[in-house]
Amino acid sequence: MEPGLVGPGPYRATRLWNEIIELFRAGMPLRKHRCRFKSYERCFKASEAVDCLHELLGSNQNFGPEVTRNQTVKLLKKFLKNHVIEDIKGRWGKEDFQDDGHLYRFPPSSPLKPYPKKTSCGKEVIKFPDWNEPKAGTSQEHIPVKSVAMNSEMWYKRHSIAIGEVPACKLVFRRELTQTNIEEIWKSMTLSRLQKVLGLDSLDEVLDTKLVNSKHIVQNAYNVNKQGIVTLEDKSKELPHWILSAMKCLANWPSCSDLKQPTYSGFERDVFKTIVDYFGQMKEPLLTFHFFDVFVSVLGLLQKHSKAVEALQISCLLLPPENRKRLQLLVRMMARISFNKDLPPLSESVRTRTLMVQAFSRCILCSKDEMDLDELLAAKLVSFLMDNYQEILSVPSALKSSIEEHVVHLQRVQIKYAGADTDATFPPPSFCHQISTDEFEYQRATGSQEPLAALLEEIATNKEISVKDKKKKLKQFQKSYPEVYRVRFPTPESEAVLFPEKNKQKPPVLIWALKKPFQPFHRTRSFRM
Repeated sequence: MEPGLVGPGPYRATRLWNEIIELFRAGMPLRKHRCRFKSYERCFKASEAVDCLHELLGSNQNFGPEVTRNQTVKLLKKFLKNHVIEDIKGRWGKEDFQDDGHLYRFPPSSPLKPYPKKTSCGKEVIKFPDWNEPKAGTSQEHIPVKSVAMNSEMWYKRHSIAIGEVPACKLVFRRELTQTNIEEIWKSMTLSRLQKVLGLDSLDEVLDTKLVNSKHIVQNAYNVNKQGIVTLEDKSKELPHWILSAMKCLANWPSCSDLKQPTYSGFERDVFKTIVDYFGQMKEPLLTFHFFDVFVSVLGLLQKHSKAVEALQISCLLLPPENRKRLQLLVRMMARISFNKDLPPLSESVRTRTLMVQAFSRCILCSKDEMDLDELLAAKLVSFLMDNYQEILSVPSALKSSIEEHVVHLQRVQIKYAGADTDATFPPPSFCHQISTDEFEYQRATGSQEPLAALLEEIATNKEISVKDKKKKLKQFQKSYPEVYRVRFPTPESEAVLFPEKNKQKPPVLIWALKKPFQPFHRTRSFRM
């Protein structure tokens, strides 16, 4: 089984989990091993499993060479807990797998994770004000008109209206948009753009759009400081001052503005541990459980850099403002620490960049389901965030401009000509109307009858294909669309018209057959006892 790139879409984490299990079962060498004077067939050592799975993940497009051996061991622990593997005595269910010489084997069938069935969420219908109604108390008769001096050109324009050269028109006043209207427009256009970038037919499988807060989107887009960091309206949700000081200390090392220069060795490691402990005790990751499937879907676009950046820009815009601000500060600190050559090593065995990913990936992205490959997926996302944080965690300018232009257009007074029901330059927004199941089936049946009937007629009247091929195609059509076929050929006679019978000549009687007429069998000997 060849590994392939699992693109964005619903249940991407589940698809990756099942793919890794199948690849691991197919690629893990099984041999005969001895343990305590007893032989076991078709099993493997724990260290061999780590070697095989680590190589498999490193060469897989969905994970890449950044997967560490420690992460591979953690994944095998999940495999043991979920009965993907078992020890040679058939025990499983605990995460006590170690990178050692213990023997394990595959059960008769490794359990693939079933795809969850999500309840269909009713699509939100955004209600816009009726633009064609003038404001209360405003009428065409009370519009103030400024008196102007009449010249020949203006007289011609007014006269041309009277003789019909220029159609008559009127001003159309639109109601003033409320803040709620603007927020809903932001939500609708933001989700529409996200769906287009991800290349999905619908966001329903990866996101419950009813839980997306339109106020959060607007606050993240406008309430920002000069550095692009979100400013919170509720100051009680800010990071504690001592955590901010610790983060600034490591991000700006050795120029610590809030703290005096340390006087003991290992000070920077203590500060780093304090930050890790604070973010590690959060009950929910910064990207929230609700948006887990969205961000996992974006991972399928990492090979298309520009699309991945735009998708992450939009996805991060949906976060609660306090989460977005913490994410901005944390990822910026991680990136600066990774590239700071003046900062002493924070670990003796792990590179600084790898340490950043391992320490903070789980507080940025994880799922409630332990079977998911959340640690590997989070590590890949965090690495991409660190490399492109300035662009990803900024407000997408193209989206912001298009939404603002649309809002301005909706608020603008329009000139409508007689006979024109809609705006000539910008068509009004249209929305789908929900219909019943019976009506849908009726529309589907009647809407497809005409093209199918035309296809059947083309097969029937085509003289370029042989009679054998025509009979074969008609038989296939009859099997697939019996109702359409019955309308065209209600009786066998109507079908037989297409295939006129030809007079078949009987073959000549062979001469030798006449010379030797058939002779009946004669019994020459009796077998009676």
